[in-house]
Amino acid sequence: MIRIVFLRRKCIGCNACVEVAPEHWVISGKDGKSYLKKSRQRGEYHLLSLPDWEYEKQARAAELCPVRIIRVEQERSRKS
Repeated sequence: MIRIVFLRRKCIGCNACVEVAPEHWVISGKDGKSYLKKSRQRGEYHLLSLPDWEYEKQARAAELCPVRIIRVEQERSRKS
């Protein structure tokens, strides 16, 4: 699994993430910033876990973000 970490408050609404992965990103009609669909908020960050096969698209979205507020990480495996 991968995890997307998104610092929404610094978003400038450029739409790059939406262009790359519209199934997970949308521009909010309220404030014009990107929103990570189905994410949970933890402090200032919005987090979303996705399957490994989503890595390339999400890494591309992070790469294209001009303010570098999207991070894609490999989730640590949990021990039972």
